[in-house]
Amino acid sequence: QVRLVESGGGSVQAGGSLRLSCKIIGSLYMDHCLAWIRQTPGQGREGIAVLEDDGTTKYVDSVKGRFTISRDTTENTVYLQMNNVKPEDGGMYRCGADTGLTCFQSGWYEGYWGQGTQVTVSS
Repeated sequence: QVRLVESGGGSVQAGGSLRLSCKIIGSLYMDHCLAWIRQTPGQGREGIAVLEDDGTTKYVDSVKGRFTISRDTTENTVYLQMNNVKPEDGGMYRCGADTGLTCFQSGWYEGYWGQGTQVTVSS
């Protein structure tokens, strides 16, 4: 059984920073892909950042240069460092894990997902 537990969300002013954490509990697929998505009311799930099994990172254009996805293998935790946040960055952030082969190609509903952590950015 795999669980992903997010933390680190909260309220921040525009221009500030937050670091989200996602603790992975249990054993994932041997080759796997990790991601952070954002959910907002009425807008569904938007992929924000992906960390592939070979270390490749990918970001949605709106956060490039501001957000960084990383992993601490000793702590089995995935992070999303959010810098220079904007009001449009607000939403429920969830981390997910999929196999390295598919890596969310079928969308943001495959694999394992946490319950999320809320981020609110005030202008």
